[in-house]
Amino acid sequence: MQNKKRETFSSGLAVFFATLGSAVGLGNIWRFPYITGMNGGGGFLFIYILCMLLVGIPIMISEFYIGRKTRSNAVGAFRKLNKDNFKFIGLMGVVSAFLIMFFYSGVAGWVYSYVFKSLMGTFKGVTPKQAENLFTSTISNYGTAYLWQVIVIVVVSTILIMGVKNGIEKVTKTLMPILFILIILIDIRAITLSNSFEGLKFLFKIDFSKVTKASILVALGLAFFKLSIGMGTMITYGSYFTEDNDMPQTALKVAFSDLLVSLLAGVAIFPAVFSFNMEPTAGPGLLFMTIPLVFSKMPFGRVLLTLFFLLTSFAATTAMISLVEVPVAYLAEEKKMDRKKAVILTAIIILLFGFLATASIAGDNFIASIKLFGKNFFDFFDFISSNILLPLGGLFITIFIGYVVKKEDVLNELSNNGRINNKNILNAFVFVVKYVAPILVVVIFLNSLGVFGK
Repeated sequence: MQNKKRETFSSGLAVFFATLGSAVGLGNIWRFPYITGMNGGGGFLFIYILCMLLVGIPIMISEFYIGRKTRSNAVGAFRKLNKDNFKFIGLMGVVSAFLIMFFYSGVAGWVYSYVFKSLMGTFKGVTPKQAENLFTSTISNYGTAYLWQVIVIVVVSTILIMGVKNGIEKVTKTLMPILFILIILIDIRAITLSNSFEGLKFLFKIDFSKVTKASILVALGLAFFKLSIGMGTMITYGSYFTEDNDMPQTALKVAFSDLLVSLLAGVAIFPAVFSFNMEPTAGPGLLFMTIPLVFSKMPFGRVLLTLFFLLTSFAATTAMISLVEVPVAYLAEEKKMDRKKAVILTAIIILLFGFLATASIAGDNFIASIKLFGKNFFDFFDFISSNILLPLGGLFITIFIGYVVKKEDVLNELSNNGRINNKNILNAFVFVVKYVAPILVVVIFLNSLGVFGK
């Protein structure tokens, strides 16, 4: 029986922005554009979209179904659908959300600090060595880094305490359109630079000679990890969906809008990188070292750099809101905890373990000397969540939807009790989630463990 007092999003637009906010994160800003360029541009995009259709979108739809059907948190959803046999999948999602937040909140803290640095004009006339030193000092001074991490968690917690409609919905409906506007403003400036065409060519030129077996595996992994699936976020958000929401259509819109954000970010970054002869293969350093260098050389660079890190902080914040909501909903519903207390308890846990992650990469200190299976706390939290729990969570979800839940129940819920004429799409979805997605997720899992080599 559904809880009538349980909050839901107010409209389809609110559903779209909240779900897109969950999918869009820091990886959209630097990682995806860089990987696209290094793996054949347009050719890689074609492969990524195919992988997205075969893995990312089917699992997202599956999570939407589980969430809205049960109107429950990630753990309670499986308990309602299949008693207690599969609730371990939801528990894996809760654990994954915690583990990701332990290190992701620290990285978001670096982004927040760079908004402040750019506002203060710290990057004016900066040299490559100075940019590198600034980043090194940002992560090595773990007291200051942790302070920014605390600020991040306070911001996210404040939004979540306000609830689903007044918190999550209002913030994502405001931030996501602003994020698009900021990216487009920076794009306009970037493509007017003298050598911008080289950057666009790097990003979009179709070069199938660069597409290798490794590229296909990367595309497959990105199609899974980029869309916030396998960690309970889409189940939790799905539980707040409106009754008339077209869930397959929402999944498609979110997946392709997420891709659009990544490509717009690439258009903002790479024309500028090539115009000033910077290194496009800098990885994470692209965000924290190369970008400040590039914008420092531009007219109105201080303003553009501030806008860039502001939009990056928005992406980080909306992604974290969805992650933290997973354990908050679990504590509120399964443990019957007041929402405010659930948010505060979740924040305390994240900050306690988050300090370990932040201090572990700060250099010479006792916490940094502790190794778990040869990894510091930051890398350990990342490895367990990204390489083990998320792929396994996605695999179990495909098995659950494909082989445990009755096909008729799935088709009925995803067609809104027959009100949406999408029978062909749903039949294709059931086939993919039953026979194709599980195999591909196993490939992702084995690849993340290094079975296929480098």
